[in-house]
Amino acid sequence: MKNFYLTSFFTIFCGLSIGAQKAFVKGRVVDTNSSEVIQNVNVRIQSSTYSTITDAQGMFFISSTDLPQGEQVLLVSKQGYLAQRVPITIQNGTTINLDPLLFEIDLTEIEAQIGIISLSDNELDQDEGTSFNISGLLQASKDVFLNAAAYDFSATFFRPRGLDNANGKVLINGLEMNKLFNGRPQWANWGGINDVQRNREFTMGLKANDYTFGDLAGTTNMVMRASQYRKGGRFSYATANKSYQGRVMGSYHSGLNLNGWAYSVLASRRFGTEGYIDGTSYNANSFFASVEKKINDEHSLNFMGIYTPNRRGKSTAITEEVFRLKGRKYNPNWGYQNVEKRNSRIKEVVEPIIMLNHYWKVSEKSNLNTNLGYQFGKVGNTRLDYGGNRNPAGNYYQRLPSYLLRNESLTSYDYQLAYEAEQEFINDGQLDWNSLYQGNDNTVDGFSTYVLQEDRNDDNQLSFNTIFNTVLNENISLNAAINFRDLKSENFAEVIDLLGGEGYIDFDRFGDGGTEGQSDLLNLNRIVQEGDRYKYNYELNANVVSGFVQGQFKYNTIDFYVAANVAKTKYQRTGIYKNGYFPDEGRSLGDSDELDFTAIGVKAGVTYKLTGRHLIDLNGGYFTKAPTMRNSFANARQSNDLVEGIAEESVKSVDISYIYRSPIVKARLTGYYAGLDDASDIGFFFTQNALGNDDNTAFVQEIVTGISKRNAGVELGIEAQVLPTFKLKAAATIGQNVYTNKPELYLAGDDFDLDPNDGFVEGNDLFRKGKREASLENHHVSGGPERAYQIGIEYRDPNFWWVGVTTNYFSNAYVDVSNLRRTSDFYTDIDGLPYNDYDEEVARGLLKQEQLDDYFLVNVIGGKSWRVKRYYVGFFASINNVLDQKYKTGGFEDSRRASYRQQVEEQGRENGPVFGSRYFFGSGATYYLNIYVRF
Repeated sequence: MKNFYLTSFFTIFCGLSIGAQKAFVKGRVVDTNSSEVIQNVNVRIQSSTYSTITDAQGMFFISSTDLPQGEQVLLVSKQGYLAQRVPITIQNGTTINLDPLLFEIDLTEIEAQIGIISLSDNELDQDEGTSFNISGLLQASKDVFLNAAAYDFSATFFRPRGLDNANGKVLINGLEMNKLFNGRPQWANWGGINDVQRNREFTMGLKANDYTFGDLAGTTNMVMRASQYRKGGRFSYATANKSYQGRVMGSYHSGLNLNGWAYSVLASRRFGTEGYIDGTSYNANSFFASVEKKINDEHSLNFMGIYTPNRRGKSTAITEEVFRLKGRKYNPNWGYQNVEKRNSRIKEVVEPIIMLNHYWKVSEKSNLNTNLGYQFGKVGNTRLDYGGNRNPAGNYYQRLPSYLLRNESLTSYDYQLAYEAEQEFINDGQLDWNSLYQGNDNTVDGFSTYVLQEDRNDDNQLSFNTIFNTVLNENISLNAAINFRDLKSENFAEVIDLLGGEGYIDFDRFGDGGTEGQSDLLNLNRIVQEGDRYKYNYELNANVVSGFVQGQFKYNTIDFYVAANVAKTKYQRTGIYKNGYFPDEGRSLGDSDELDFTAIGVKAGVTYKLTGRHLIDLNGGYFTKAPTMRNSFANARQSNDLVEGIAEESVKSVDISYIYRSPIVKARLTGYYAGLDDASDIGFFFTQNALGNDDNTAFVQEIVTGISKRNAGVELGIEAQVLPTFKLKAAATIGQNVYTNKPELYLAGDDFDLDPNDGFVEGNDLFRKGKREASLENHHVSGGPERAYQIGIEYRDPNFWWVGVTTNYFSNAYVDVSNLRRTSDFYTDIDGLPYNDYDEEVARGLLKQEQLDDYFLVNVIGGKSWRVKRYYVGFFASINNVLDQKYKTGGFEDSRRASYRQQVEEQGRENGPVFGSRYFFGSGATYYLNIYVRF
């Protein structure tokens, strides 16, 4: 009996042991051409929940007792490579070793990706509207919807989920690049180096990221390590008609040699006398270098430098009247000087970046990456200072027909004057540089009354972080980081051209003629020359310390993550000038009070794998963040005044997605919600309603605090590989981005003097009016169309040529409303009582938010490549807006005449408003052609 039990136990034990035996699928992915290993390759067993990615050695490993048995297909994919379907036979107790698994470059996709990066950067070069989009964040994504947003939708100011690029993070080698001043990445800092930007790691929204906590619009990390570039070189020439006319670029990557050294270099030039918009010259050079030394198997050092000086002419929004007379290419900022076009508004960015990165492989499962970066240089924006004279701009309102026809009971002489003004505007309508020089020649003292000034920001920023990643076991990994940034920013105006004069007297011509108008009471009526600082001069100092920790958990049927973040931010202004409007001790000269903000954040997400083809993805988070420096100081150019009631912004977000993936069809359907509270914003404009009277004019800072917004909607992306060479794709989003409360508003500026006899300038209207509600609730947040739809086709021929066509439809775009019009200032007279002729029904019509017309765009994209011995030759081309549609992409209401009576007058004018809304118009048919040689 004893032997029977022993035999039975042994039999059962052996059966359990055999039944519990695991199957193993492992391998190493290697580049076919260079024989280098490839990391971050997606490896998945088809129709199952089992997947992984390759590590830094190109290795992957999948094991379980529950792997699907028998004949299976291993799917291997990575952007820039041809996807592979590898037949395997899985059996418990056996090991499949695919070493090496050769991976071939997808030349057409690489060139298309580089082309799309170029096109998106082209959009990001624009100064208004598109400079806030997030297309640059999305270029590393293979998601169908996000690809549509990155390329086809970006030209229309479209913002995925209603978010702009201040809601996303851009990193280079793990260091954050967003500016502390406004929270936005300065794309010009790395413009023109497209060939070295291909190694991008993107996470959408708040999903888990190995480097940082992230933000609502996602995180992009551009990996610019010399050792991570494929060995070889590339030379290309591009021509276009959007921002620049030509671009030449060359790059070479050495790959890691036997001595552990690798280097990568790039140089390019972009140029053009004029882009699609008149007078928008372009002149940019770009240089990139990265050198890496692999010290041993544990340590590597990488040094990287980016230098991209660029200079370009700016354009601006225009009214419907100006568009009707001059068209969408019109730009009032330029005029002929002799026979050459000269733009008065030039933006110049020269901010080199240098970076040192240390990579330490602490153990087989742990890595520590430490980065030190330094950025310095300048951003300058030129404009005319016309010293109290009439505005010389070609589209100045007094030069337009609507101004001459503004009155009732018009005479034939009025119509004659209007016709003459119209013809003069149509035939010229530009800045008259010669008249400016003549005006300066005719002054009694020889000093200029017109000068060209440059508003300067000279930043010096030191950044440091250390990022730790470790794999605790086969299911759990841990990420953590500590970050530090310190900024010193010099802000000043500089005279760069006296326009023929002998000097310029530094005082405010709009002041009372006494000491109030002095820019610096310590240097009264000083004469400035070209290269001198004047008007305003101050420093902004900021430092940020932050840290985050994250756990990622991956199992057969469920993956999830949790993360937390904390940050400490400090701002301070130091005035260099003692401003005449703010002479009191500490009001403008010296240090301001220090602002101190503490931000916290938590987020979590889960991916549930119903099957290998059906997944549910859920992400949610709550976090706060410090307001930007731009929105923290009420009137930084003149005083140390802080924004009243400034506080941390808070964000809550959730999104849920259904994901379907099969060998033929890939799709994602997402619903999202984001609530943003306690935001602040400062606007700058000239108004005739600053002092509670219809005819009191002032240049003001409009300060709005406690803003709440809600962004909600759905987005869909789907593609079907109908044939091996033919693909159908579609994308759509329906969103609603609205204000959800009535934030508080007040005005600041140097015209708010409660009692002219007491010598004290209030600097705001808080004493006179206090904070008042701005009735923004249920108004739409402007920022491109809320709805966008796309259907497209793509053909990829086995002979390495491809073409794609998309049709895109856009709707529900809104003009940015005037906050001031939606306060009590709109309907109250100077005595604080409502106008006696105020009609609520009429007011409702005057304040109705304008919705822009729907429009559709057809885009064509394609390319071809050839292999000639060891060289690859090809081209990439695109045509946007093939049908040359005319459309408005955005706009804003004018706040100059913001009272009820003024708006009744403006909107009731028979010949159109004098101060109507201003619009941004989309480009007509534009092209981009890139020819390249790769070796």
